Amino acid sequence: MGLFVVHDFAVMESSLAILELFKKLLTTPWILQTLAFAILVGSIMALIEASGGVGGFIEYVQNQKKLVHSKRSALLLSYVLGVIIFVESSITALISGAVGKPFCEEYGISNAKLAFVCDSTAAPISSLIVFNGYGALLLGLISAQVSLGYIEGNSVDILLDTLLYNFYAMITLVVVFVSIWFDIDIGPMKNAKFHPFDEALKCELRASKYLMILPIVSMILLVFTFLYITGDGDILKGSGSSSIFYTMLGTLGFMLIYYLWQGVMSMKKYLQVSYRGAKHLFGVSLILLFAFGIGEVTGELHTAQYLATYASANIDIYFLASLIFILSAIMAFSTGTSWGTFSIMIPIAVPMAYTMGADIPLVMGAVISGAIFGDHSSPISDTTIISSLAAECEVVQHVKTQLPYALLSAFLSALLFFVWSVVQD
Repeated sequence: MGLFVVHDFAVMESSLAILELFKKLLTTPWILQTLAFAILVGSIMALIEASGGVGGFIEYVQNQKKLVHSKRSALLLSYVLGVIIFVESSITALISGAVGKPFCEEYGISNAKLAFVCDSTAAPISSLIVFNGYGALLLGLISAQVSLGYIEGNSVDILLDTLLYNFYAMITLVVVFVSIWFDIDIGPMKNAKFHPFDEALKCELRASKYLMILPIVSMILLVFTFLYITGDGDILKGSGSSSIFYTMLGTLGFMLIYYLWQGVMSMKKYLQVSYRGAKHLFGVSLILLFAFGIGEVTGELHTAQYLATYASANIDIYFLASLIFILSAIMAFSTGTSWGTFSIMIPIAVPMAYTMGADIPLVMGAVISGAIFGDHSSPISDTTIISSLAAECEVVQHVKTQLPYALLSAFLSALLFFVWSVVQD
């Protein structure tokens, strides 16, 4: 529909534009790497499950260390892992889900609640502790505004000041913790139930916990390594899409050697399980492909520029940060990308704040918060989709059950941006 609008509803031109769009998507390296990542993740999750490592880990934390003995402690384990593993939002969600999933059946935790915990500790924590791709992108965007003369000072210092106003990420982490600790279910989450996991990927075998732990550790180490390599020695300048793709390949290679060495799998079984896991997530990669397509089309429609231009007229300075937060949220929700929203809105919001004499770090914090909120809530966001697959929860159910919590955090954030603007004046 978007392409029909762009091409004045000309059927032939619009049809050709659709073909060109997918040709462009399927020849763009970072998109291909992201799609491959989604498929390879299926292989890794299936291999860890089939090795018996998950069963061994459950035995360790539940019976030996007694770390998990209730629904609360099971979800807190996923929450803590989500906070600790801040290097890349997709990997954060996947590891939180892989660890938390085995406890869902044990303690009657709904798939939707686990998906909510995975998603709500992925992008929010990655946007707060920015030793990752988020930091690299934001630092580049801020440096551009410094060179244009809209901001004075060191780009790193400005970024750190801006992160203090990332209200949505901070509030979301608190809301998730409170909902886990007090077992608070609101809205559709009250009716969410546990649904059995895919039997084809399920395995009751309980082997060494290290069959699960070591692949996850290698995954984390490899992400840092490839961020360092792709950034020519600077982790903050590394390519996120390339790093996670090479990390998946490296982890699969490590698992092949390790599992064969431990004798838990033959080469034939390794290949069979890998194929089964990849096939299981092929549909997810198609959803991601269409999501990227929608993002391209909204770019062609100049939706973001229109909204920003429309909103910039007759704005009171007290409402600027809150309005920027809402606009960024709408853009991120519509396109499914926080990074794209950063790239569009910071060059628009900073000159607006400069002209009106507003606090620039506060306004940039509003952009980041709004983008994270929109991305967090969007059904076409990659982190939303990956969190759903990590918990084996339907994407639509995940969005519906998570939205009330996200809206609560967003309301408090918008209020804080307004109050802060008034207090600073």
